[in-house]
Amino acid sequence: MDNIVQRVKDEIKDMVIKSIKKAVDSGLMSIEEIPEIEIEEPKEKQYGDFAINTAMIMSKQAKMAPRKIAEIIVNNINKEDSLIEKIDVAGPGFINFYIKTIYLEETLKLVYERNKDYGRVNIGKGKKVQVEFVSANPTGPMHMGNARGGAIGDALASILDYAGYDVTREFYINDVGNQIEKFGYSLETRYLELLGVKSEILEGGYHGEDIIDRAKEFLELYGDRYKDYPSEDRRKALVEYSLKKNIEKIKEDLNAYGIEYDVWFSEKILHDNGEVDNVIKELKEKGYTYEKDGAIWFKETLFGADKDDVLVRANGYPTYLASDIAYHKNKFITRGYDWVIDIWGADHHGHVAPMKGAMKALGINPDRLDVLLMQLVRLIKGGEVVKMSKRTGRMVTLRDLIEEVGKDAAKFFFNMRSADSAVDFDMDLAKEQSNENPVFYVQYAHARICSIIRQLEEEGVKIRDIENADLSLLKEETEKDLIKKLAYLPEEVTIAAKTMAPHRITRYILDVASLFHSFYNSCRVKGVDENLMKARLVLIVATRTVIKNVLDMLKITAPEKM
Repeated sequence: MDNIVQRVKDEIKDMVIKSIKKAVDSGLMSIEEIPEIEIEEPKEKQYGDFAINTAMIMSKQAKMAPRKIAEIIVNNINKEDSLIEKIDVAGPGFINFYIKTIYLEETLKLVYERNKDYGRVNIGKGKKVQVEFVSANPTGPMHMGNARGGAIGDALASILDYAGYDVTREFYINDVGNQIEKFGYSLETRYLELLGVKSEILEGGYHGEDIIDRAKEFLELYGDRYKDYPSEDRRKALVEYSLKKNIEKIKEDLNAYGIEYDVWFSEKILHDNGEVDNVIKELKEKGYTYEKDGAIWFKETLFGADKDDVLVRANGYPTYLASDIAYHKNKFITRGYDWVIDIWGADHHGHVAPMKGAMKALGINPDRLDVLLMQLVRLIKGGEVVKMSKRTGRMVTLRDLIEEVGKDAAKFFFNMRSADSAVDFDMDLAKEQSNENPVFYVQYAHARICSIIRQLEEEGVKIRDIENADLSLLKEETEKDLIKKLAYLPEEVTIAAKTMAPHRITRYILDVASLFHSFYNSCRVKGVDENLMKARLVLIVATRTVIKNVLDMLKITAPEKM
């Protein structure tokens, strides 16, 4: 098994279940059913490597003190041929398990054997999953919220790939609707201004410098050709030109951010090919709509929502909700995804229940759709909060962020907290070349290992196969702590994939870096007995592999020199 932590947990569960059954059969206790065995990692080393509270959970039905139950379980456990060295009872009835040294040796062997693939598991079994993220309106440059969504979405997609899923990254281009109408009016205003025609931008329109730039480019290409065109035709030409340019720019910026999408999906296609009209018709036929005030409404309250929402406005134009329902039907039915994950801003929280309800109405299991709601980002610079406004054009763009702090720091910082937590992004810290900067701290650990290996090679020490090393010599606490942490990568990938929590991986690799630096400060690799040097060399090469695999997963550089 590639996940040695899971192997030990499975062994513990099997031992405990067999012990309980044996105790029941022997009349030592009486219970109706064995509870789920939940295994934890104690925070304090003195309580072992793994622990369970099963005895306390069983106390009520067994009508017995938890500690007595724990003692019965331990006395009836057969730990032969397992990775468990010792078992004891602590406190009111916790059962603690201590692993054998061979566990550490097997971990290092597994890292060497799997190498670049260490950390990969196969819980997904090739299941088709689509992760849709960023999907910024193509009406202007991407902002800090898009930067966070990009980091979270891309990391989650990588983790799911590592977990054995068949992953598709998708960007949904919102190229129809109200925002495009406002975009057109804003462009038209700037274009006419450049031609000397006084005009004011519509309320709620776009005021950014990028709107002026697009209007200038359009003027350079077409001159005053569109000055006397009907307003609708003029706006259409401006929008077609500007959308194409903006989407090209979005792709360039995301590329610079290290994100590549498998699919760029246009909302306009859903309107042009009739999918929006068809899904409205289907909901009508199934009795999930009604007419009111000239509009067509979706009966969301049938599916647990607080209120119903409009599908088609009184003017006959479908709403964003109608488009989105058609889009998700396309994901599940037309393209056959088993699981769809959307990453939305927290301001879209009211859209989750309607979307899940619509899936149920269409006969699609709503549990196949997951939505991660992402909280806001506050940008901190010089200790002050940087004000941002997309409408007025005063904003820090994704491109600004990459140029100022680099993609590595940006992606790492955005993935240090769960999506549902607000983030204060400290630009000064992100640029700092010190151990206070988390991404620098991790990258420095990798570079430091590479430096040790280079120095040894220069002295004629060859990096030999693991079989030539006596790993039983790795007895120091800092050595054992580091190896135990390396063992957890497949388990962390498994949990992060199941819980859609990429921040777990970022925190994990910070822990690895911290444990490596502790090892480095207390244990020499050079200048010690040759056999011990070989064993420690195996350890640091394994650590380098783990750090690189995780940084590659997050698409962050793993430098060999710093």
